[in-house]
This record gives sequence, structure tokens and C-alpha cells, in this order.
Amino acid sequence: MIDDIRPLAVVTGASSGIGYELARLAAEDGYDLVIAADEPAIVEAQAGLERHGGKVEALQVDLSTVGGVDQLLALIGGRQVDALMANAGRGLGHGFLDQDWTEARFVIDTNITGTVYLIQKVARDMRDRDRGRILITGSIAGLMPGSFQAVYNGTKAFLDSFAWALRNELKETGVSVSCLMPGATDTEFFERAGMLDTKVGADPKKADPADVALVGYRAMQKGEGDVVAGFKNKLQAAMAAVTPQSVLAEQHRKVAEPGSGER
Repeated sequence: MIDDIRPLAVVTGASSGIGYELARLAAEDGYDLVIAADEPAIVEAQAGLERHGGKVEALQVDLSTVGGVDQLLALIGGRQVDALMANAGRGLGHGFLDQDWTEARFVIDTNITGTVYLIQKVARDMRDRDRGRILITGSIAGLMPGSFQAVYNGTKAFLDSFAWALRNELKETGVSVSCLMPGATDTEFFERAGMLDTKVGADPKKADPADVALVGYRAMQKGEGDVVAGFKNKLQAAMAAVTPQSVLAEQHRKVAEPGSGER
């Protein structure tokens, strides 16, 4: 059957933005898809992706919970996953002490707990087959202290580090782990994070999610370790490596502090 011949890609956070564009690239590349997100728009994403051919299965689910990830795993149903693009993520602006704990916990559980649980389950099967590709959406935000985004940047620092550690553990296998590290991208992220009044949220020159996804997808297909999307972000990442943490925190404050977009 043709369904048994086509490779399978699993993409989380695929209802819009970078995740949707990653799924589109995989569909155009001949993959069948299993896509998931916690947004109802995942149904519309499914319809859009089906136009590229191949089978697309979609699931609206809370990927911050083990139970939600288990629902996604049940949909995969033990099938061989050739590419896992772990892109689901949430942001949260404002000062940490002013944030609602439930919302902060949701960011941590979505970005870290659900992501690493899904990766462990899928990557074990990849290791057993000695074949597979994993793309984790980290961020250059993980390279700097995130004043007024402390929880979010902390989760991305975890993912950036985790991706490299897992890559090293799997270096003698046929499984590759890549980390996509975008900067500010023109998605719904800043609206959802309550950051439209910040300098970074109001910036009209954010990266195109299609361009960012293409950089990440190509890195995954080549088995590269990490990739920073965009020259400006590459420069920012390089500077972060040699700039004192206190200075980075102050720089981040200037673009992420509430009301900074109106100054």
C-alpha cells in the first residue's frame, strides 16, 4: 500500500507559524503527517496541508500534559516516525512575580515536560531502528537572561542544551538531533504572550515563519546540530557568547519590558 511507502513526519505546534510551515515542507517532500496543537486551528491546518498530497492526521490536544502526549502517541499508533519536529511552545511576558503561576507552569510544561516526554518515546523507537531525524525548536532566547520573559527564556535555554546533549548521546547511531534557534518571528507568539506593547512585540521587521522553517527543515535533513535563522540573529547569538549575563539581561529588558514598544 502507498501509505506504507511514504515516510511519516510528526509535527507539534503545527496549527500556525513555524510549525505549520515545517509541516508544509514535509508534505511537499513526500511525507505523510501527524500534526498536533492545542488550538482549534489545527483542523484548518490539516485541510491546508492535505492540498499538498499525502495523508494528514490532526489532533487538538494539550501537549503540556503526559496524558495529552499519550493521546498523540496513540494516534501515531506504533508507526515508524521518520521525522519528529518538536515545535510546540508557549511564551509569557511581564515580570515573573506578576505572572499567574498557572500560566507560568503551562509554559514550562508545554515547552519542556511535554516536549521531552514525546521525544523520549519517539526517539527510543528511532534508536532501535537506527534511523530517524529530530528537529527541536529552541531559540536564541535561550542564550540570554530573559528579563520580563524569564520563564520562557529559561525553557528555551533548557531545550537548546537538551538538544545538544541528546545529539551527543546518539552520535553513534543513525538518529540525528537538530536544534532550530530562531529570533523574533512574525507569528501569534507575541499576542498570546501578552507582549504586543513591547519593543520586540511591536517590531514590524520580524522574520517570516516560512523562511525560518525552511532553514530548520534543511538543517534537519542534513543532520546538522543547530542552526540560527537570519544574519541578525546569528550576530546576536555570537555576541551573547562573549557578553556578560548582566548586560544581556539589561538589553533584554529594553525590548521586553511592558510598555517598551511605546517609548
